[in-house]
Amino acid sequence: MAELDHVRYLRRSIEVSKLARESGNTPFGAILVDAEGTILLEQGNVEITEHRCTGHAETALMEKASKLYTPEQLWTFTLYTTFEPCAMCAGAMYWGNLGRVVYAATEKDLLQLTGDHPQNPTFDMPCREIFARGQKKIEVIGPFPELTEEACAVHAGYWER
Repeated sequence: MAELDHVRYLRRSIEVSKLARESGNTPFGAILVDAEGTILLEQGNVEITEHRCTGHAETALMEKASKLYTPEQLWTFTLYTTFEPCAMCAGAMYWGNLGRVVYAATEKDLLQLTGDHPQNPTFDMPCREIFARGQKKIEVIGPFPELTEEACAVHAGYWER
C-alpha cells in the first residue's frame, strides 16, 4: 500500500466526529481512503438518530463500502478513525476485507472520557488482538499520541450525566 499522510486523514476523521456530534450523535468519525489517497467515504456515528446498535462510524462506513467496492478493492483501502475500533467495528472491517486501519487514540483513552456511561461500555480488547486471531493480515497503525488530545476534545462535556 502507498504511504499516506496519516495525520492529515486522522484530522479529517476528527472533523467528521464533530459533524456527528452536531447532528445529535456520539462524536466518532471515520473515513475511507483509496490507495492513491482519495477520500471515498466519510461517516460519523448514527446510532442515536437512527436507533441502531450497530451505528458506530466504522461499522456504518464498512456497510456502505461493501456495497460500493469489491473485496479486492477494499483490501487496498485504509480506514481512518478517531478511536481504536471496538470489537464490533473490527469485525466489520475483517468481514469487509479492509486492508488497513489507522486510529488516533486508544480504547483506553476513550474509557477515560466515557467512564461507566451506559451509552458506551467500552471493551478492553485491542483491535490488533482481534485481527491477530483471524486469517487475514490487516495492518493496524496507531495510536498517534500527538492527536489524542485533539480526538478527545470533541467529547468534552458529552459524557457528563
